[in-house]
Amino acid sequence: METLVADEIRERGLGQVDLIGHREVHFTSSDPAAAIRALPTADDVLLVAAVIHGIGHTKDDLHRLTELGDLAWAPRRPLDVSATVVGARRFGRYDVEDALGAHLSRMLGVPYHSRRGGVRPPPGTTSWRVTIEGKRATVAVRQGDRPAHRRAYKRASVPGTLHPPVAAAMVRLAGIAPGDVVLDPCCGAGTLLMEAATSGAGLVGVDRAPAALGAARLNAAGFAVSWIGADAGRLPIRRGSVDRVLVNPPWNRQVPAHGTLATDPACLWSEIRRVLRPHGRLVALLYEDDCLPEDWPVEAVYPIRISGAKASIVLARYTQ
Repeated sequence: METLVADEIRERGLGQVDLIGHREVHFTSSDPAAAIRALPTADDVLLVAAVIHGIGHTKDDLHRLTELGDLAWAPRRPLDVSATVVGARRFGRYDVEDALGAHLSRMLGVPYHSRRGGVRPPPGTTSWRVTIEGKRATVAVRQGDRPAHRRAYKRASVPGTLHPPVAAAMVRLAGIAPGDVVLDPCCGAGTLLMEAATSGAGLVGVDRAPAALGAARLNAAGFAVSWIGADAGRLPIRRGSVDRVLVNPPWNRQVPAHGTLATDPACLWSEIRRVLRPHGRLVALLYEDDCLPEDWPVEAVYPIRISGAKASIVLARYTQ
């Protein structure tokens, strides 16, 4: 996702990309508030407080996290810290969090709520983030009350619901234009189509599970989306009537396949091929062992991880 986020920053003119690292993209923006609002592919958008160099591999090196400089601008609210540590060290993430959290608490004069042992901080805290990669530590703070990936439309969910930033990346790669017809044949709670809701396209979601369609309708309240109860292997859609297909197939990963797909998974691709217009585009989320049929010309593959599992966003066109 890092390269996709960096591409979005550049294409939207949100700032200059300075670094692409492990699960992070550093960029300089003249309007941070606009950048925070306009990056749907990012899991979170934070303001960098400090970049500290010279972090080694022992606990003694954590004292370097006190080299933050002036924090007069920082919020004076109770705080929590979340850390990512890349590579083998003689300390763990909770050691990093508590070292930085205790220092911030002293500097700002506010309580620190540790996450050690998996304890969730109470509502209303300011969330700080530290990533240690190589000898560099990046310390940043969230400006809003919630992570960027939490969407206002997400009123309901079902098992296997797609993470909104991943869905946003798929929508972006699809290159949807106003007036296009966009189909999700395995729509679940409708996340993919909701991420496309402002594109000006006609949106159609299909799922055979009534609970999924109920969740999708609740999430889409106020938006024009057509929801259809049907089997993805037997789509009630005219041949050659769809411009873009976005799909996260239920290949017995987080959600078991049902209906026709349980006995004949290949029929999904046959149906997508049937309903797509010539040169229509397909964007699919596939796990490590999954692949498109050989007659689909693949344009790009973006490796990602879903709940720790290797997966890819695959972009393809079907030519007839």
